[in-house]
Amino acid sequence: MTPFRFHSKLDLTVLLGTRAKNIIELLGEIRSVPAMSIYYHTHRFLHQHHYLSPEPPNDFAYWVTHVMNDTVLGEQLWSVDVIQYRTIEQLRNKFIEVVEAYVQSTSRRYDCIPGQEFHFMASQTFVFPTPHTAESLAEFKEALRHVSINSLYYHMFDSKLRLARDENDFSRWCSDLGYTELSDHLRKLDPYAHSLDGLRKRIIFLVNKYGGN
Repeated sequence: MTPFRFHSKLDLTVLLGTRAKNIIELLGEIRSVPAMSIYYHTHRFLHQHHYLSPEPPNDFAYWVTHVMNDTVLGEQLWSVDVIQYRTIEQLRNKFIEVVEAYVQSTSRRYDCIPGQEFHFMASQTFVFPTPHTAESLAEFKEALRHVSINSLYYHMFDSKLRLARDENDFSRWCSDLGYTELSDHLRKLDPYAHSLDGLRKRIIFLVNKYGGN
């Protein structure tokens, strides 16, 4: 059996020097910015607001709603479930699809107030191992009580992009151990239903319930 090694991460914010003052420019930049910019404005946003439940979904929805005062497009962007997409390019294409359809459906064209433009940023991610490992579900559960929320986020959310599959590091490891039911429940956890600390408690609850301990 391969022990589970908990990792954590740090994200360095990079200002790209590009901005949008209206919806058309926002669409153009979403098409062309690096993939890590799409990551920054979606997954990083979820991480930053982990203490809210449910979390605001992405920077695009926030800017369109609160700066452009466009509640129609804002709601459409708000409804994009960033976690369900296996790759950043799939997520980028979804945002392009939503904004393109909206632009084609309306003649509204206006700029934001000067100084409130959308500034595109990106993340440079550094991943490192933590001292925490687990060779059993009991050790896994104990480690979960001590790892940081950055580690939890890395294994639960970032892992889907890394694995390009509809699972996370925890569900995959439990599946390898033969805990199929536990793995299935971990895979189906809704990140929007919990803060990260609440998610930690939920995972521990599932291990207790379906792990045979």
